[in-house]
Amino acid sequence: MDGKHWDDWQRSWDRQQEWYLPDREERFRVMLDTVEAHAGRGPRVLDLACGTGSISERLLARLPGAVSVGVDIDPVLLTIARGHFAAEPRLTLVAADLRDRDWPDRLPPGPYDAVLTATALHWLPADDLTRIYRDVAGLLRPGGVFLNADHTPEPGTPLLNTADEAFQRLRQQRERAQGVLDWARWWAAAAADPALAEQVAARALVHGSHEDPQSRPAGWHCARLVEAGFREAGVIWRSVGDSLVAAIR
Repeated sequence: MDGKHWDDWQRSWDRQQEWYLPDREERFRVMLDTVEAHAGRGPRVLDLACGTGSISERLLARLPGAVSVGVDIDPVLLTIARGHFAAEPRLTLVAADLRDRDWPDRLPPGPYDAVLTATALHWLPADDLTRIYRDVAGLLRPGGVFLNADHTPEPGTPLLNTADEAFQRLRQQRERAQGVLDWARWWAAAAADPALAEQVAARALVHGSHEDPQSRPAGWHCARLVEAGFREAGVIWRSVGDSLVAAIR
């Protein structure tokens, strides 16, 4: 397939994700502001659970001196990433499962200046996630930064949460009527593409049956990060239901 085919899939993935996360680009902007503040304009970055490489694409466009290692296990998303970034020498893609204890051994040697992730770690059980936080601490240089943008609703604000959920449902209905693909329809379209059909079939074997996502408050993540060896952790951006947690090694 030519590059345009994969570029189209990359844009399609981004639009599908924006359907769920209307503030997605703002989260990425704050994330990259923080990387530049702590690591300058030529950081060495680990893009954790990178998917199609959305974070790395924005990182490399903003900071031409940056290099990135993207790690994921999803064969469909990695296929799109490899096609989309085929001519990009600053990005290395690695297939590894974060649920495996030896996943860091598959990476190019550290240390890294920053580890970035978005909308992925809520799928992991608490035990796996706390272990991964320890792994990440070991991959970062002293003073390096970890940034996790994810769904972190606060249990103490039920009225705000309910109003925001209702508002987002209405927005999604309008956008779906305009042709935006949700998760299920995006994956159906991927399965119908002969260039991805084999990877879609393999994906079921890789992931097995997903546990229900475990959205935890931002404070939970901050506490686990400090326990994992980070010097400090805190929220540097949030909407009603989502936040960006930063931690300094």
